[in-house]
Amino acid sequence: MTAAPTTGYRRLAFATLIATFALIVVGGVVRVSDSGLGCGPAGSGFHGWPFCNGDVVPGVDLNSIIEYTHRVLATVVGLMILALFVQAWRRHRQLLPATAVLLALVVAQGALGGATVEENLEEVYVAAHLGLAMLLLGGLLYVWRSTRGAAQVDGGAGLRVLAIFAAGAVFCTIVAGGYMAGTQNYGRADYQLGQGAHHACGKQFPTCNGEFMPFGRAELVDIHLTHRAFMYLASILVIALVVVALRRRVAVRFAWALAALLAAQILVGALNVWLDEYELLILLHLTLGTLLWGTSVGMTLQLAPASKRAPRRAEAVAA
Repeated sequence: MTAAPTTGYRRLAFATLIATFALIVVGGVVRVSDSGLGCGPAGSGFHGWPFCNGDVVPGVDLNSIIEYTHRVLATVVGLMILALFVQAWRRHRQLLPATAVLLALVVAQGALGGATVEENLEEVYVAAHLGLAMLLLGGLLYVWRSTRGAAQVDGGAGLRVLAIFAAGAVFCTIVAGGYMAGTQNYGRADYQLGQGAHHACGKQFPTCNGEFMPFGRAELVDIHLTHRAFMYLASILVIALVVVALRRRVAVRFAWALAALLAAQILVGALNVWLDEYELLILLHLTLGTLLWGTSVGMTLQLAPASKRAPRRAEAVAA
């Protein structure tokens, strides 16, 4: 059965989107509070996940409570996505493919979360876990936008392609940042007094150890610089996207939001390097990065693809 999404379904999609954003932020709290192994050490099997130190409900240890809160919220998000899928199956078949992908992603995310704990928060798992979270958020943006019946706008040739590349670069920057974060505390944190790649350039930005991009000096330096390289690429593409959109007067609100978020994100990222490691700055960096990703995806979804612009151009020529 195919029917227009109801108000209830639209509200559920929006609530799931907000809950997923909150889940990502809480995941950041888990990281800055060193609570990733709060429910059990690596290799603890089911004792550490899905249980928490062998119990269904954690004790009074703060790290256990933080980690368990993240897991509970993840379960709630999973159930909400399952509800979106079931309702799409029953009434809104046009949304069935998208919600099926979301369901598969959230199941994979849960399994990856368990593997991340089991493998001692290795950086590959941390980065993949964060990347999947961003894909979930992007997919939920698509579903929510579809429930609203929002019209796409014609941005002209190439603007949607530019938006796709900009969003892709932002995604790669976030994943590279997650990989860098994975070297902190639990991964290969063997650089400068046991600190990870976050400190591999000292307190220098945009330089690194006296140079601009000194790749090849040390592995953790390369990890840090990879994150910066993606950041520079994303910045160039986002700025280009903003300039073109404003000149064409298309998706102006998205463009200004992207400009503001990018400026704030670069500043906070620099402060994370210049200053001592403050947990609030790290959490703000993740939050702004998530908002930048969501806004870039939202702008991409608003811009009409070439296939939808072609008939209008043909009509103009005929006229």
